[in-house]
This record gives sequence, C-alpha cells and structure tokens, in this order.
Amino acid sequence: MRTSKISAVAFAILCTATGLASPALADDPPPGDPPPPPAFNVRYTVTADQPVNAEIYFRDTDPPTFSDYSHDPYVFSPNVEATVGPDRPWVLEATLTDPMQWGMVLVQAQSSLGAVPKASAGFNCTMAINGIVVKQDSGPKGALCSLRNW
Repeated sequence: MRTSKISAVAFAILCTATGLASPALADDPPPGDPPPPPAFNVRYTVTADQPVNAEIYFRDTDPPTFSDYSHDPYVFSPNVEATVGPDRPWVLEATLTDPMQWGMVLVQAQSSLGAVPKASAGFNCTMAINGIVVKQDSGPKGALCSLRNW
C-alpha cells in the first residue's frame, strides 16, 4: 500500500515538473477565476401532422447581453427552411448556458409567393434540456416552444 502512495505522489510531481496534466486538471480555471457557467444540451424537434414546407426559427447561441439581443434579435435567431412531416422530423441540438432565458424554437408554414397555405399543417415542437422534455406545443399553422414568455 505504501508503494502505491509513493508512486502516486511521484507521478504527480513528475506531471507538475514536466508540465503534464490530466485533461480534467487542464480544463480547470486558474485559481481565483470564476468557473465557467454550466452548459446545457438543448434539443429542438419539429414535426407536422402532414408533410409541409416549414420555416423554423431557433436559438443555438446565448446572446452576451439582453441589449445585444434586443438590438438585432435575428442575429441570435437564425432560421432554416425544411420539409417536415409525421415521419420526417427536423432536429437540432444546441448548447446554451441559459436555456430558461434563451431556448426557443418556432415553426410556421413557409409561405409561397407571400400566400399562406390554406390547409393546416398541424405543427408540433418539443424542447428538451439535458434529455428532459420541458416544453411542447402544437398548432394548425405554427408552434412555439420556449420557457420564457415572449
């Protein structure tokens, strides 16, 4: 048992002397620095009751400040066009430090030449944080999943 303790101490001294560190130690902040904020995995899923072309807005980045967001929200809310359906989900995984504030996915029917489709698509969205579904919404022409009241 004593040999193990000496070996562990010798290994630690060798690592320190040579500048080697374990990956866990290498990621630690320097003493006195605040630890980085925790990161959360946010998974957005969008489907529709029938195949439809959709426009999807989402947040995959935390704005540095609310004023940065409010001055140009579209910088922090990119959008994609996708065909979704019951067997064709759109899924995006993002990492946010404050998903309660910034997590959001919005889906609506993609307009063609400015006209909104007459038939309802039956959109559905789900937002999960670290694997736990925290919000679901459905609507005939759109759906919004967000924990913040926008």
